[in-house]
Amino acid sequence: MEFDANKPIYLQIIDNICDRILSGELKAEDRILSVRELGAELGVNPNTVARSYEKMTDSGIIYTKRGLGYFVASGAKDAVLSTARKAFMDNDVPQFLRKMELLGIRKEEIFK
Repeated sequence: MEFDANKPIYLQIIDNICDRILSGELKAEDRILSVRELGAELGVNPNTVARSYEKMTDSGIIYTKRGLGYFVASGAKDAVLSTARKAFMDNDVPQFLRKMELLGIRKEEIFK
């Protein structure tokens, strides 16, 4: 995983796991790497991974089974999809439309 210096690492870890859930690579009830395993794999502090996991647990994306590790929650894909769609509509679409207007691009040119 390549990290972007302009975004906190813990958020990039969340984005990566959420992308893997949306793509179907991770499915409901799949076990994900432990905090230490993922930290070692990515070369980051385990506390950074723990922060990512805490945020995803709070959002209902993953959950923990004591002594067994972290798992993808049954409603994770729907939760991730809902959050991602809202962020896309609130952030990306307005920027895209503004850029289209500045460049003089008509909708008809986009939807040929």
